[in-house]
Amino acid sequence: MEWVGSLQKAIDYMEQHLLEDLSIESIARQVNTSSFYFQRTFTILTDINVGEYLRRRRLTLAAEELTRTNCKIIDLAFKYGYETPEAFSKAFRRQHGVTPTEVRNGVGKLQSYNRLIIQVSLKGAEPMRYRITERDTFQVIGVKRGFSLVNEENLVGIPKLWNEVHQDGTNGLLFRLNNGKIKGILGVCVDKSHVQPNQMDYWIATEYDGDVPKGLLSLNIPASKWAVFEVHGPMPDAMPKIWKQIFSEWFPSSGYEHAGTPELEVYSDDDPSNPNLYSEIWIPIK
Repeated sequence: MEWVGSLQKAIDYMEQHLLEDLSIESIARQVNTSSFYFQRTFTILTDINVGEYLRRRRLTLAAEELTRTNCKIIDLAFKYGYETPEAFSKAFRRQHGVTPTEVRNGVGKLQSYNRLIIQVSLKGAEPMRYRITERDTFQVIGVKRGFSLVNEENLVGIPKLWNEVHQDGTNGLLFRLNNGKIKGILGVCVDKSHVQPNQMDYWIATEYDGDVPKGLLSLNIPASKWAVFEVHGPMPDAMPKIWKQIFSEWFPSSGYEHAGTPELEVYSDDDPSNPNLYSEIWIPIK
């Protein structure tokens, strides 16, 4: 469970430096991990991204300071990282539902977001169905797009990429080309931060044995031992639920560690709203 302590250490670091210009890379460096894996683990366990956590906490502290001091609103704006009072007031109202001026005049209620404490459940309240398998290197083919982790651009861009492949027919093409052992369409996250800081590649692909068809790219998935988790239920809710169980229950109690190579999400061509939809999560382990 060392990674749990590392994540809490990162949160403590964020809290100690809330008034500074923090990047995901600088936070991840405190716990000796890549910005990609830190962002991913943080978002899975907390249901919010790093940037949103920092914004919520800063605006919570700004509201507290607004109610107990006579500090000018313009000074608070600069203190908590906003270039103008207008930008500060807009963000403040979005979180609290009232403006800084209204709070100063005793109008409205505030919404407080407290400091995060990471807690891990070892009880396994809900059963998880999985298998352990080993595979040699295999090829996937599909489309790839690079994303920056700065300002969580990847979290915005990846859903847009999925919309594109559905609209332009790439999704159907990949289903037809699939001839490997894994049946379905794959979502593949590849950490590129060791090559270029704060960068990742995301693939929408399928397992394919053969020459790469024109217009598509190929990626070799390294040989690995895999934990393959069953996912039952409609999208988009079923997949995040199992991811959270994996990180909050299975990893702390299993004795396995993440191998650090690409993970796979496997989607079928069934109706995504089907309550009995079957999907899988493949995690490389060691």
